[in-house]
Amino acid sequence: MGSLTAVPPRGSPNAQPAPNPIVSFVPMIVVIGILYFLIIRPQRLQAKEHGRLVDNLKTGDRVITQGGIHGTVTSLKGAIVQVKIADSVKVDVNRTAIAQVLQDATNGSGAPILGDKSA
Repeated sequence: MGSLTAVPPRGSPNAQPAPNPIVSFVPMIVVIGILYFLIIRPQRLQAKEHGRLVDNLKTGDRVITQGGIHGTVTSLKGAIVQVKIADSVKVDVNRTAIAQVLQDATNGSGAPILGDKSA
């Protein structure tokens, strides 16, 4: 019994040439490039910015932790930041747990001020 499909033999003039292997990788390279510029690069920039923010902490800065606790930095000891959250209530947190530094309006920053209802 013979084959029912119409596939030409390998050496026939109607055979399709094999595609270039580099051309088949182009879509994958494009997707990797898109992922880099949409996800990886912005995340790296954000991590760098957060690192600068944490490195520039000083006593008296008003901060918000990642847990949402608002307070004022009272002391810095290496990787630990002591934050005053109420009268005679101080907590120790890691520097990396500081999510945001709130600037006061005297330095011209547009960041919100704790307790300011106008923002």
